[in-house]
Amino acid sequence: MSRVAKRPILIPEDIKIELNLQSISIKGKYGCLLRTIHDSVKVEYLNDKITFSVRSGFSDAWAQAGTSRALVNSMIIGVSKKFSKKLQFSGVGYRVSITKGNIINMSLGYSHPIVYSLPPYIEAENPSPTEIIIKGVDKQLVGQIAANLRSYRRPEPYKGKGIKYSNEIVRIKEAKKK
Repeated sequence: MSRVAKRPILIPEDIKIELNLQSISIKGKYGCLLRTIHDSVKVEYLNDKITFSVRSGFSDAWAQAGTSRALVNSMIIGVSKKFSKKLQFSGVGYRVSITKGNIINMSLGYSHPIVYSLPPYIEAENPSPTEIIIKGVDKQLVGQIAANLRSYRRPEPYKGKGIKYSNEIVRIKEAKKK
């Protein structure tokens, strides 16, 4: 049984929740998110608390309830604080810049620049030419965009060149000796 699903979610005062059958809508100061909850999970919203329970007849109901609780909690955090991922570019000539229209231009040692267009609800900041911060209310989307950008040039283990997360540690291998 899931222990995560048994803890209720306390709702802050500035968050508005609308529950319609299995659809939940969460509105906060940074935006609005909508999600459909699995049919095996029963969601109740009373006295600024959201509780999750299961319906009989489903074998994986408690697992779905724990997943649903984690997703709804991430939605609440996202619309109240926003999520962010910081990427660092390391290597000779590796640069990143942001132009109008949320378009990211990257120079990664290829013969051509790489252009990546961001979705409408995602923001990007460029504190230095070798750093970029991706921000948004949807945790999954922010993580996916950061992973997409990182996939253009992953950090290699011999020199450490590439795009890495700010908290990622790249283990450098020793070169082959004669």
